[in-house]
Amino acid sequence: MTAENTGGFNTRAIHAGQAFEPRTGAVVPPVHFSSTYAQDGIGGLREGYEYGRGTNPTRDALQEQLAALEGAKYAYSFSSGLAAEDGLIRALMAPGDHIVLGNDAYGGTYRLINRVLGPWGIGHTVVDMADQARVAEAVKANKTRFVWVETPSNPMMKVTDIEALAKVAHDAGALLVVDNTFASPYLQNPLAFGADIVVHSTTKYIGGHSDVIGGAVALNDDELAEKVGFVQFAVGAVSGPLDAFLTTRGLKTLGVRMDRHSSNAQAVAEWLQGRPEVEAVYYPGLPDHPGHELAKKQMRRFGGMVSVSFNGGEAAARRIAESTRVFTLAESLGGIESLVNYPSQMTHASVKGTELAVPENLIRLSVGIEDVEDLIADLEQAFASL
Repeated sequence: MTAENTGGFNTRAIHAGQAFEPRTGAVVPPVHFSSTYAQDGIGGLREGYEYGRGTNPTRDALQEQLAALEGAKYAYSFSSGLAAEDGLIRALMAPGDHIVLGNDAYGGTYRLINRVLGPWGIGHTVVDMADQARVAEAVKANKTRFVWVETPSNPMMKVTDIEALAKVAHDAGALLVVDNTFASPYLQNPLAFGADIVVHSTTKYIGGHSDVIGGAVALNDDELAEKVGFVQFAVGAVSGPLDAFLTTRGLKTLGVRMDRHSSNAQAVAEWLQGRPEVEAVYYPGLPDHPGHELAKKQMRRFGGMVSVSFNGGEAAARRIAESTRVFTLAESLGGIESLVNYPSQMTHASVKGTELAVPENLIRLSVGIEDVEDLIADLEQAFASL
């Protein structure tokens, strides 16, 4: 590990992979847009660079930065979160293999596994990840390669015991994959709790500004990493140089942003708890959340995502989602601006009618870094529309 990859989280976020440009001394490394690289004779590659699909200095810098922040030996940057998941599955699984998946997974992940990779021969079983006995049973009943969990989960904010689930997976010869998108590397490092692989939609908190799509895979095992790297190169769903630069720029301020996201979300969640219109608030920072104590153990803070269900059913949830002014009604999450989402018909529409279906009286808030008083005032005026 180089000197720039040591130190605290924010130091690593700013300096890992970000050495100044030696010719001019530019503090911010240049963005390398070249698709190909001159060779010093046939096979005489300069610093190993040959063709942009395989290697690019800007992407390499991002990958070093991601690895440093997840406590991983290797990280691979992809063109989207789903491209990262697809690359991982195809690199390490084969037809006939099985995934045990949490029953609160992101709708796009389920769609990928069920509708794209299912016909290729990848099987899956959906279980409640809090029921470790049921997880163990599902893992042993199939040729399970991956136990796949999101924690906190999307959108029900379930918190899963990473260390315990890693033991369940490893006892059966399977690998534990943790989608760390909601927490981000600042709040949680699954590899430190025994997970084998971490995946991210870097579009969300890592990028942080709602202006770039990307995904990542981070891991420590040399053999597994070589296979993931090969698929990244051979299939080519890589992040382009400008996307990699924008992601790196966002990642440098991740710690500062997550502190503000977390404090704002805590205040919003506490305000929501006192409202008569509200049926339940799902936020691990609340003491009555069933995963609160576990989240305190696994996470540095509780994050910026809050889900809330309403006593007025679907009509109330839709009305609130369509009545906010500071919270923007939109897909996605994790940007500096606050977003409101109606998962049943938006991010999780693909799982309607399945055991992953989201309650129709629920909205999901991605709490941004605006002044929290304005966010609460916005929700208050939206509630007045009921």
